[in-house]
Amino acid sequence: MHLKRQAIMMASAMAAIFATVGPAEVHPHVFAEARLEVILSPDHQSVKALRHVWRFDDLFSSTVMMEFDKNSDLKLDDNELKEVADTVHASLAEFNYFQLVTVNGKDEAMSPPPQLMANFDNDQLIILFESEPKAPTRLAGKIDIGVYDPTFYTAIDFTEDANMQVAGLPSTCTSKVVRPNPDEAIAENQKTLTDAFFNDPTGTDMSKIFATKLELNCQPEG
Repeated sequence: MHLKRQAIMMASAMAAIFATVGPAEVHPHVFAEARLEVILSPDHQSVKALRHVWRFDDLFSSTVMMEFDKNSDLKLDDNELKEVADTVHASLAEFNYFQLVTVNGKDEAMSPPPQLMANFDNDQLIILFESEPKAPTRLAGKIDIGVYDPTFYTAIDFTEDANMQVAGLPSTCTSKVVRPNPDEAIAENQKTLTDAFFNDPTGTDMSKIFATKLELNCQPEG
């Protein structure tokens, strides 16, 4: 049986499309290398903002170029780049801009970024944006921060641990990059999985479980 799911095709002429896929066909179609910088408050006691940089693969980037190069000059001018950025901004809104932020296992609400920036470098599309927590995120307990696409359509990868950074952590905190093993992740979450996952992974939180995360662990001062 074919299953309908909404899949994000960032920066296409249509903000979002419906893709019809079979369960065995659920896999990424768009690939991006990412960098994430966690910005702390001036007193270094809370998370102030997240800065994201995504560099997309050549094939997707060329598709974006063709879609948005209205004057066919093989480059995107400022107005065309703004249209790309605005399209991506609108498309990702319902997916929380692919952001994963949890505090002690509970989702942390993030404010939508006021805008996104788009650029091309070496013929690759680059998306940049910054977002802030809706309420101050204090450095206490375990905080996980990452990026994932709940539709499984886009694979956003941190190719090196150094691409996830936080500067100025207080001495009561530690940080590490966590790259879950898919088999172990499924085994650890087996009790919460249902047959629905194996029929349609896009209807579950599995891509969130698989996501690479920057894990901050902070202890109270004592």
